[in-house]
Amino acid sequence: MKLIFRILPFFILFSCGSTTGPSKKYPEENYDFVLAFGSCNKQEAPQPLWEPILKNEPDVFVWGGDNIYADTPDMQLMQEYYRMQQNMPGYKQLSSSIPVLGTWDDHDYGINDGGKEWEFKEESQQLFLDFMGVPQDDPRREREGVYHSELFETPKGSIKLIVLDSRYFRDELEPDDKPGRRYKVNNKGTILGEQQWRWLEEELETSNATFNLILSSIQVISQEHGFETWGNFPAERKRLLQLIEDSAAKNIIILSGDRHISEFSEMKLEGLNYPMVDFTSSGLTHSYTGFSGEPNRYRTGEVVSDLSFGLLKFDFKNNQVHMEMRGEENRLLQHQKVEYPHIKH
Repeated sequence: MKLIFRILPFFILFSCGSTTGPSKKYPEENYDFVLAFGSCNKQEAPQPLWEPILKNEPDVFVWGGDNIYADTPDMQLMQEYYRMQQNMPGYKQLSSSIPVLGTWDDHDYGINDGGKEWEFKEESQQLFLDFMGVPQDDPRREREGVYHSELFETPKGSIKLIVLDSRYFRDELEPDDKPGRRYKVNNKGTILGEQQWRWLEEELETSNATFNLILSSIQVISQEHGFETWGNFPAERKRLLQLIEDSAAKNIIILSGDRHISEFSEMKLEGLNYPMVDFTSSGLTHSYTGFSGEPNRYRTGEVVSDLSFGLLKFDFKNNQVHMEMRGEENRLLQHQKVEYPHIKH
């Protein structure tokens, strides 16, 4: 039975594997909170994953970006695309039964690989907030960017979701002619902008949550593939990892999307006594089915190139998070379980 929760404005890696068999539900599995998330969703395409997502009885669904594909300066057309997604039966059932939160990426922002240079970003922000059901008196209606945080509280523990905006303030990318690289490395540019950086620092420093999730539409840890990643802005990536390392916030996990593949990336930060995991879940309606490999020194397990969504299942008693990639018919594609250090109060 799910616990009632409120929404307020030495590690051990147990298992990592994949399976193509049917999903199994074990009677002893009794999680305190379940978060589902995913990205890369075409509003006009078949959407077979809403039913299996609902089968897992999540407490919240989180969009990781590219929630619709609307690369257009026509805001009326973008609004129609959002309306099309809102009326998709499976998504309509989900959004009417649990909270839905999230960020945007380039295609719902309005321009492929776009950043601060996009001239219609103010207009597209309002349409995104409409889609998310954000009230007109919410601070996000007046400020630049869609960054935001929510606290989920249960009788056994709490989870803070910190939603980043990696589009509104990001400096423009410069194409690279080197083989295998789409963009040049920018050592001076920004992804978040100073206003959002100050906000993020405060969100982490003041958090008392049992777990803290940082949602970034683009990957943070994986940086060798040459596409969009925090690795294109190495100073920004270093700043974020250093902030995580120095922060008083407990048990931080990164969630990301964008790539049309799903994978776990993991690195060790000197200041943390648990692994820094970046859980990428991408491909709700389309995925990189022709994937043949790419470098990622931090990858654990295998790349999943089928349609998939992500699940984080929280066990507060044991301070564990069960992370799963699931696909059509709720097939378990890959999973890992991480035990985080118990906090002394």
